[in-house]
Amino acid sequence: MPNLARRLTAEAVGSLLLLATVVGSGIMAERLTSDIALQLLCNTLATGAILFVIIAALAPVSGAHFNPAVTLVTYLNRGIAARAAAAYVAAQLVGAVLGVLLAHAMFGDEIFALGIKARTGFGQWLSEAVAAFGLVFTILALRKRETERVAAAVALYIVAAYWFTASTSFANPAVTLARSLTPSFAGIAPGDAPGFILAQMAGALGGWWLSRMMFSAPRDRAGA
Repeated sequence: MPNLARRLTAEAVGSLLLLATVVGSGIMAERLTSDIALQLLCNTLATGAILFVIIAALAPVSGAHFNPAVTLVTYLNRGIAARAAAAYVAAQLVGAVLGVLLAHAMFGDEIFALGIKARTGFGQWLSEAVAAFGLVFTILALRKRETERVAAAVALYIVAAYWFTASTSFANPAVTLARSLTPSFAGIAPGDAPGFILAQMAGALGGWWLSRMMFSAPRDRAGA
């Protein structure tokens, strides 16, 4: 299989598994308990676990972006060409949507549906900006470390952000779009998705800027 095809397959499969886990664990939690805090805890742990697995498994193939915001900052850092970046985003979106449909099918729910959970307002948008900021900053701060360390850091950050952000940390435009296609616990009303996506991209750019300021090699004094 050509190199780009392998990379795109990795991005699609990783995104599919991520969304199948996010939505599937949300459906399972709803069916097992009426306690909302426990539902969120179950959803959190499953999401953190699958993030570690897919990043550790697929980072050697594609870099394990699974997130258009991560692909954008990678492009800004000249780590990926524009055409490949666009293809990555397409693969992420397709994989994420298929993951939601797969979760619905596994649990016997209506496969094609729309989100109904309202998630809007300044607090929600600020939360998504913070979530994406921290995610991108974490990735870029650790990008030269071994894959397992990056996988663990990203998983732990998302686990934490599920609980310290009012939005429960989507932090990913592909995830947001896909979650607008589920009426389950993990969903978002389609009309609220654009606000989330704009906030995520703004936060991601902020994380990219701070990482460049903090971790770029300092210029030689003589040439400053």
